[in-house]
Amino acid sequence: MARPDLEVDVGGGLRLANPVLTASGTFGYGLEHDGIGDVAELGGICSKGLSLAPREGNPPERIAETAAGMLNAIGLANVGVDAFVREKVPALRERRATVIANVFATSVEDFRELARRLDGVEGVHALELNVSCPNVAHGGLEFGVDPKACGAVTRAVRDTTRLPIWVKLSPEASDSVAVARACLDNGADAVSAINTIRGMSVDARTGRIRLANRTGGLSGPAIKPIALRIVWEVHRKLPELPVIGIGGISTVEDAIEMLRVGARAVQVGTASFVDPRAAWNVLDGLRAFCVAQRTTARELVGTAW
Repeated sequence: MARPDLEVDVGGGLRLANPVLTASGTFGYGLEHDGIGDVAELGGICSKGLSLAPREGNPPERIAETAAGMLNAIGLANVGVDAFVREKVPALRERRATVIANVFATSVEDFRELARRLDGVEGVHALELNVSCPNVAHGGLEFGVDPKACGAVTRAVRDTTRLPIWVKLSPEASDSVAVARACLDNGADAVSAINTIRGMSVDARTGRIRLANRTGGLSGPAIKPIALRIVWEVHRKLPELPVIGIGGISTVEDAIEMLRVGARAVQVGTASFVDPRAAWNVLDGLRAFCVAQRTTARELVGTAW
């Protein structure tokens, strides 16, 4: 099959070989997929969320299946940013992976410090800021639901690093466009949309809430219509801001829908739990579609009508 033009520009000087990435928290650190697929073939991989110190996460049960997806309350378990740089990045660099380091914190200063530690690290190509975390300095309100707070995080990181910055939007903001605009005005190169949506699951027979944390993040096909709507709104109001679409992408059709509403790239997440090759399957499907339709990935962006 011919090799179609799938290259996409996602801002900040970062061009991806294709628009198919893996989503944070669903693909480990990328190394776990050795023998399953070549990570260098993908547009990029988003790391597990990284904090300043290692985290064990929440106690089990931490995952519950739902009718159209899953709930997770992993609790952002990770090895910590220093171990990531020391142990994971060199191996990813050997595999020629395009790495987007997803980071989270509960204060602006901790976001700044994470950016400082990752700035200039060879093999890290961009930062993705998980702003769906409580701002402990302001009563626990999530950074991502407040334009001012989200803008402050973005500005602090922008002033600290030369890396491209993606801000991962919370679907629970009352005005996603206002949050995205604050990110753009404070130096973000792109936004990724959307993060999971809080939900819960109960055993009807026993009354037991299935997650030890009581609530968790809903992902999978159930949230795709919401993700499409938010990506469409942000692209329509802020066409100059690259958007990476996330939420319920399991097939090439899902990915193409996301491109058509304005995403320049997509992240495959929950589908990887069902099929570890899900991201590669989407990429193969996109290649075939672009050949058959005699088009490019870039030409699909924003064509919904």
